Amino acid sequence: MNEKRKLTPALLFERFCYGCGDFGCNIIYTAMSAFLLFYYTDYAGVNAAAVGTIMLISRVFDGISDIVMGMIVDRTKSKHGKARVWILRMCIPFALAGILLFSVPASLGSTAKLVYVFITYNLVSTVVYTAINVPYSSLNALMTQNPYERSVLSIFRNLLATAGTLTINMVTLPLVEFFGDNAAAWTKTFAVLGILAVIAFLLTFIGTKERVHSVAEISGEAEPVSFAEGIKSLFANKYWIMMTCVLALFFLYYAVNGGTTVYYAKDILGDKNLVSTINGIYNAIQIAAMFFIAGLVKKFGKRNVFSLGLILSAVGMLVLEFGGSTMPVIVISSVIRGIGNACGGATIWAMVSDTIDYGEWKTGHRTEGLVNSACSFGYKIGNGIGSALLGIILEIGGYVGEAAVQSSSALFSIRLCFVWIPIVVFIACFVILRFYNLDKEFDGIIRDLHERAAGR
Repeated sequence: MNEKRKLTPALLFERFCYGCGDFGCNIIYTAMSAFLLFYYTDYAGVNAAAVGTIMLISRVFDGISDIVMGMIVDRTKSKHGKARVWILRMCIPFALAGILLFSVPASLGSTAKLVYVFITYNLVSTVVYTAINVPYSSLNALMTQNPYERSVLSIFRNLLATAGTLTINMVTLPLVEFFGDNAAAWTKTFAVLGILAVIAFLLTFIGTKERVHSVAEISGEAEPVSFAEGIKSLFANKYWIMMTCVLALFFLYYAVNGGTTVYYAKDILGDKNLVSTINGIYNAIQIAAMFFIAGLVKKFGKRNVFSLGLILSAVGMLVLEFGGSTMPVIVISSVIRGIGNACGGATIWAMVSDTIDYGEWKTGHRTEGLVNSACSFGYKIGNGIGSALLGIILEIGGYVGEAAVQSSSALFSIRLCFVWIPIVVFIACFVILRFYNLDKEFDGIIRDLHERAAGR
């Protein structure tokens, strides 16, 4: 069920190619988190609260599609495996859907624009993103059962995800300005970025290999797990429940904080182009910190490294809130938060993959697709709530996209979303992780699974 592999150029290339998948995903995910609401309010002329409500409602459809896609992955049989084949099939539709997302026709009336937003947002989030991200998320557990290698793969995933986030944050607004700084410029920008996403996904497809099979598959006794059995197995898996809750909270934080950055730069710091500086430092530090995380994980375990990251992220936010809104404080805060987020990003997906093995050990059912799709449902719910919360809070605070100067209540709402909601999320995640003990149990679980496979 598992194989030890020496560090070779081929292994390094496979790790890199695996990480490229999240680089591609972040072309759209980061754009949706950091710029979509800004594009809707300031370029397309769409009401922020209405958009936030659409994003939240869409999560209902999104949850259904996640579960369906998870079941499809678990039942997929092809010469390319369960997951990789879907990355190949969906990479071009992914790029095209991203272009449509940032192409609200200027000629439409207010209601028609909301209809267009509803349709394209659901096309991207509910259909296309799900159809490529669920298989990609399943790939880690299908490539290896070695817990250290999973952590390294997660580090490469986060490195390339951060590189994708950094790319979007650094080039989006400059590209928009280059193409004319109007609504049409956003369409052209995401045409360019869509091509980049397709290249990244093709690297993932070409450069990775699925090696892990369930005990039942090895013995030739594998049968499709029914939906009812699969769901029952999920809720018998206490560690999956914990990680799903953590993911939901973490992505709520990403949506609220990431979506507020452009407002924070424009209305509090006085220059929207400082988004590139703030996120550039944050992401560059996160990338640099990744090179030290593997050693920490090996010594202290995934849970403890993740918990350390939550503490650092909260400290970084407090430095920002009480240090004053000056550039030196922004830099210090971004450095601390970058290190903190590196700890979480390098461990969270490996922890999800570990819950798959725990689930097989406890229930006899190995369902990579369903586990990751259900996690995806959880974090998309968190992201949807975060996006809706951001829009609603800005609306309550009296934010006006066209205003030269925002009111004090609008500025407070921006600070609330950028600093205090994330701190609450970090505290909640830290408490949940106190009950996660799978790091200590994992080696015994894998030995038992190997013995079961050998005994059949």
